[in-house]
Amino acid sequence: MSTPISTLQQRPSGVWLPLITPFRDGELDTPSLRRLVRHYAGTAIDGLILGATTGEGLTLDEAEAGRLAEVCATELTAARRRIPLYLGLAGSDTRKVAAMIARTETWPVDGYLISAPSYTRPSQQGLYLHFAALAEATARPVMLYNIPYRTAVNISNDTMLRLAECTNIVGLKDCSADTLQSVDLLCRRPPGFAILTGEDALFYSALAQGADGGILASAHVETAAFAQVAGHIRAGNRATALAAWRTLADLPRLLFAEPSPAPIKHWLWRQGLIDSPEVRLPMVRVSEALARRIDDRIAAAIGGPGDPSGHPAVESPVLRA
Repeated sequence: MSTPISTLQQRPSGVWLPLITPFRDGELDTPSLRRLVRHYAGTAIDGLILGATTGEGLTLDEAEAGRLAEVCATELTAARRRIPLYLGLAGSDTRKVAAMIARTETWPVDGYLISAPSYTRPSQQGLYLHFAALAEATARPVMLYNIPYRTAVNISNDTMLRLAECTNIVGLKDCSADTLQSVDLLCRRPPGFAILTGEDALFYSALAQGADGGILASAHVETAAFAQVAGHIRAGNRATALAAWRTLADLPRLLFAEPSPAPIKHWLWRQGLIDSPEVRLPMVRVSEALARRIDDRIAAAIGGPGDPSGHPAVESPVLRA
């Protein structure tokens, strides 16, 4: 069961991880999932998002999503790490998304990250009514997800501010790709409404402009360094934060050189954190060229060539294909 809303972190902040979903031979890879959660429980992440874009949520059936939540919650409990666990939801039929929320009421998650409805391109009033209805369908916290380059609809700041009046709409994952819109919302948001960037490459600049943190796929790797950037900003050490960010700034470019999460999965596989870099169609594994670039980056980080996991050399499945 979820923690009552009164005891949850009401303003999400820091570095949140949109966790990849490991697969092997077409199935959810539970041993790798357990290993991943144990690993990240020992890092400075501040929250986990399950089954969202990076987690290939649209390819999961309901039973798999439920198993994902159960395993992650169990491992966090075993690690004695109490961080918020949110479930990613998407859909263009308000009734169906509300019904999904109802079916997950007994799942061990603390809240939801809900993206704008895709393809249908509703009006701003339609967006407001959609999210207001979904917030009403649960007592858990809800984070909005604005990513118009995927959904083909932008949640305007005026609509966002109306939605912020809903008691359990606690924040936003901002992927508007519009700096003016992002800064305007940071200036106008009410107290308690969190803004976390979802644009990995803009993490430092978003923090410098007043964002509360980020939901960052790139933080699957070099996690501590991302947390240090956020920590320096919180401490008022902007110059130190910028210096730390400069060591990371090219990492999102590498990990998004081909469709995510394939590059991240390749990296985690080469580190030995997951047993396979498998993704589900329509996603495909990284190209041979990108696999080499990632392997070189990992090897450089540990100071030598060869298999960066420290295990005997493993032939890449890309090279076998």
